[in-house]
Amino acid sequence: MVIAGLAFFSCQQKQAPPPPPVPVNLYTVSAQKVLYYDEYPATTVALSQVDIRPEVQGYITGIFFTEGTLIKKGQKLYEIDRRLYQASYDAAAANVKVAESNQKQAQQDADRYTYLSEHNAVAKQVLDHAVIALQTAKDQTAAAEQALKTAATNLSYSIIYAPFDGTIGFSQVKMGNMVTVGTTVLNTISTDDPMAVDFLINEAELMRFQQLEKNKHGTVDSLFTIVLPNHTIYPGTGKISVIDRAVDPETGAVRVRLVFPNPQHNLRAGMSCILRVHNIEGSPQLVIPGRAVVEQMGEYFVFIAKDTVMHSADSAAKKNNESTGDAPKLRAFQNKVQLGQTIGANVIIKSGIKEGDKIVVDGVQAIHEGSAINASSKPTAKNDSSANQKNNKQQ
Repeated sequence: MVIAGLAFFSCQQKQAPPPPPVPVNLYTVSAQKVLYYDEYPATTVALSQVDIRPEVQGYITGIFFTEGTLIKKGQKLYEIDRRLYQASYDAAAANVKVAESNQKQAQQDADRYTYLSEHNAVAKQVLDHAVIALQTAKDQTAAAEQALKTAATNLSYSIIYAPFDGTIGFSQVKMGNMVTVGTTVLNTISTDDPMAVDFLINEAELMRFQQLEKNKHGTVDSLFTIVLPNHTIYPGTGKISVIDRAVDPETGAVRVRLVFPNPQHNLRAGMSCILRVHNIEGSPQLVIPGRAVVEQMGEYFVFIAKDTVMHSADSAAKKNNESTGDAPKLRAFQNKVQLGQTIGANVIIKSGIKEGDKIVVDGVQAIHEGSAINASSKPTAKNDSSANQKNNKQQ
């Protein structure tokens, strides 16, 4: 009897009412044209750069430039003590004159004995010796001339000239320093205009950049721009110069080189910058506020509001709710999405939602799969996308 009474009493208790709908803010997804940039860390690189090393040994006796300035091809940079090389050149020149004199004498003897031999006035052996002596004199002259060329080369190497136009750095040697052939670095010269910019792309993007390289004349003028270390945008625009021949098997990256004009020499080799690649996608994109996206275990979701009624287990409670008009019609359901480029406070959605869907942008932390929601009337961030597009265009 007691058990029956308890059962009867419990049946008389009212079932707990469902939780009230969570107030949220909704955003209607729409496709629109967007302007954004893909960004890559990059480094400026001189197209030509060379270390200046001496070809002869000696003491530095002259420095003829200002460090860190522009120099011209053929400009005199350094002088190495020329006295030994000048003396070697003078000695070689004198040896050439001696050899030429000996050759001249041997030529006269050979001509004389040839004439006498024609008249049978000299032995054949004497003529043969004269011819051999002449050939020896010619060889000695040739050797002396080669020694003179070597001495002249060494003498010319004692003065070092700029190999091309560019900027010269700090001198690594001072007046009176001893320099050694092939080991001592005197200075470094690099070209300035144009300047290269190197960056790495994933192998998945290789086809895209190859297409951009082929279609050089059909792309927009601002396709490639760079952001300098002081966060200003460099006024010049670049173009693809080289795509590396191979993909790095360890990282899956490919090096790409762009070339930028640098008439004011504002770009210096070795600078870190951000390369911006203009988006040339002409089709409209789905753009939503970034705060609508929820990350779970490395995956991304949004809550879509659907006009539906969840069936209650208690039909009486359902009828009661419907009679009072409290039954919620909107519920939130999770959809997995694939993210694209982030544009300010907004993000492009590649897949997972469609145009016209209503997604939750405020209150996502308070809801879960199937939560009853109530769309509030407070303003949404519907115009965030257009505002960010405007900002990007101004950049």
